[in-house]
Amino acid sequence: MTNVLLLGAGTIGRMIAMMLTQSGDYRVRVGDTDAEALDRLQKKLGVETMIVDAASPEQLATAMNGMQAVLSALTFRLNPSVAKAALAAGISYFDLTEDVETTAAVRTLAVQARPGQVFMPQCGLAPGFVGIVANHLAQRFETVDSLMLRVGALPEFPTNSLKYNLTWSTDGLINEYCNPCDVIHQGQRQDVWPMEGLEHLSIDGVEYEAFSTSGGLGTLCETYQGQVRELNYKTVRYLGHRDRMLFLLDELRLRDRRELLKEILENALPRTLQDVVIIFCTATGMRDGQRVQLWDARKVYHQEHGDEVWSAIQITTAAGICAALDMHVHGQLPDTGFVRQEQVVFPTFLANRFGKNYVGTGVKNRR
Repeated sequence: MTNVLLLGAGTIGRMIAMMLTQSGDYRVRVGDTDAEALDRLQKKLGVETMIVDAASPEQLATAMNGMQAVLSALTFRLNPSVAKAALAAGISYFDLTEDVETTAAVRTLAVQARPGQVFMPQCGLAPGFVGIVANHLAQRFETVDSLMLRVGALPEFPTNSLKYNLTWSTDGLINEYCNPCDVIHQGQRQDVWPMEGLEHLSIDGVEYEAFSTSGGLGTLCETYQGQVRELNYKTVRYLGHRDRMLFLLDELRLRDRRELLKEILENALPRTLQDVVIIFCTATGMRDGQRVQLWDARKVYHQEHGDEVWSAIQITTAAGICAALDMHVHGQLPDTGFVRQEQVVFPTFLANRFGKNYVGTGVKNRR
């Protein structure tokens, strides 16, 4: 039995706790500042819970006592302090951040890791699974020319003018829409503005748009710098979403007032569990003397479990971090220091009991 501290009892944290607990191989302790959320989890899953303020090194140290790993489902702002506490406690660290600066801070700490202690940020969907897919596709070429990654978490049935419902962290969404985007263009690594590079695409007969957003590539640009001509990541939305968001961000100047933007979005946009996650990755390169394109396309839908509905973004995000932990425990990852998503072997991930959520019921894929 592996003892794991899970920080965060929110939408994604609940799913992580359920997956790990129901596997029968993990003893989960859940920490949060929300006593009501902890009480609901304790009653439903029987997990150990405790009030933990992740901004307090003392409370983090107490919560990590006796644990072998910590999983953070917290806002990205708290992750550096969690990683620092994990380093001191000698336990492995996993998170879901899309924030570039947070990952850099975690990576700096990982240099001091003890033998057997790993630091693995960005273990969700994008960054996360999409980086594993991209690396797998790239490895199937003698030389790779381009990697194009497109991912979206969308309401299955949009009803408002934004054609969007909140399905995950509002802080993370605003980060993606407002921060610079790391890309490789014409062989040069550079930053581009978010919300630019608008394109249209069709998947299973449905028309979508896609545009640049921050953080989805994780460490891929560093890994493939000097090896590819083009590498970029774009978020998938229903047609018209991007222009309406630019009105809020630029014309109303809410890009510079992120807390107000968060308040507006959370007040106006209802959350939904009836969502779909779209993943569409293409790679182009040379193989056997020919220019070839390969692709991996998936749709993951929300699922019903008894009287509960688990959203697609809950399933995919939780599956990513649970699979990363599980592979670490079973010796299927580098055993010390900073671990990138592209170091995960794709077939091993899909064969993992948690990773199978990307290929099981409710998933359409072709690759």
